[in-house]
Amino acid sequence: MNITQESIDDLNAKLKVEVSAKDYEAKVQEVIVNYRKTASIPGFRKGKVPMGQVKKMIGKSVLVDEVNKLLQEAIYKHITENKVEVLGNPLPITSEVDWENATDFTFEYEMGLAPEFKVALDKKGKFDFLKIVADKKMLDHYVNDMAKRYGKMTQPANSEKTDLMMGEFTQLDADGNVLEGGVNHTASVALDIIQDKKAQKALVGLAEGDEVKLRVNKDFSNDAHHMLNIKKEELETLVADFNFKVNKISRMEPAELNQELFDKTFGKDTVKSEKEFRAKIKEEVEKSFVSESDNKLKNDVILYLIKKTKMSLPDTFLKKWLVTTNEQGLTVEQVEAEYEQYSKSLKWQLIENKIIKEHNLEVKNEDVLAHAKELIVSNFAQYGQPAPEDKKLEEIAVQVLGNEEERKKIYNQLYDVKTMALYKEKFTLKDKEVTYDEFVKLATEK
Repeated sequence: MNITQESIDDLNAKLKVEVSAKDYEAKVQEVIVNYRKTASIPGFRKGKVPMGQVKKMIGKSVLVDEVNKLLQEAIYKHITENKVEVLGNPLPITSEVDWENATDFTFEYEMGLAPEFKVALDKKGKFDFLKIVADKKMLDHYVNDMAKRYGKMTQPANSEKTDLMMGEFTQLDADGNVLEGGVNHTASVALDIIQDKKAQKALVGLAEGDEVKLRVNKDFSNDAHHMLNIKKEELETLVADFNFKVNKISRMEPAELNQELFDKTFGKDTVKSEKEFRAKIKEEVEKSFVSESDNKLKNDVILYLIKKTKMSLPDTFLKKWLVTTNEQGLTVEQVEAEYEQYSKSLKWQLIENKIIKEHNLEVKNEDVLAHAKELIVSNFAQYGQPAPEDKKLEEIAVQVLGNEEERKKIYNQLYDVKTMALYKEKFTLKDKEVTYDEFVKLATEK
């Protein structure tokens, strides 16, 4: 077998693979012989089918399979050993193959090559690092939420818009009577998630035993299908009036802002006053927003480097490759419409891989295992459970990492941490304090 690569230009090449009979005939013969041993063909005893008959039946298909296997192995070996940086996969150049008569074959492939480029990570790159601060409105919300978490449930006489109500939905007909065979279901209703303001207003001020007529459709609430015990698709077309009878009203009364609440939230005597309590919550909330600030910075870096890095792609080849290999059957028109976004994504992938390689960023197996353990401990803590003992923790982590998708996700998370640290070191960052609302506005501008 002979394989040669011919350069067309900096981004495209042609691969020629020459296959002779000596490359495949032994393997083809072996497959045919093995098939003959086990083949059950009417008129012949097993293993006694004439070789000529077997070759006539399966010879061509075996030849095609074995030659294709040889081609794939040869192409992979050539790319690997010669460190050819390809984009996509080589595409065969269409030509007729005389499988019936020929013994030597020549196959040609077109290849798209990765471009040569430089990535500049230096202080000329300037970015705002948005530090989200918890303003009074946000802080009040979190303090109240924490007080409710340790509060107690009460049963008030009349409902308010933050209450939870248990009641019975009964579907009505056009005349306002109970619809025979209609929906009838008892469910809980959180008033603060009702999207229909008119319905929410109608549910406020009610007492146990009261009844109210409600129009329920897809705009009533995101959970309306659960309230009615129907499928979400059914809710899409449902427009009906319901009688809602109040069975029970529940209200979470927030705990008092006292030492008992402070100790339950942060541990005994960690904070000793409402002022310290609010300061501690502010600190915790702002710490939780750091990852969002990092994500915003990463997005800004991506846009900056894609724009700044001079790079060309083998566009014609890639468009053809996308049409040829996509399992969803993309058309030429669809590829043309979506190609700009695809090319930006590919450019970023190439840029990020180059950054990782040039700066020797590495994620080791022990890093992945340690991070998996941290995530497991965090999940246990989220549900108020103690962390497993070391041996059990390692067993769970190994089990999690046995899932290829989970393992890949953790690798990506750790590479994100390393690249983010690099960006913060190499670029010029200016801290800019913003409220969360300001952050959302800035983050959605690009």
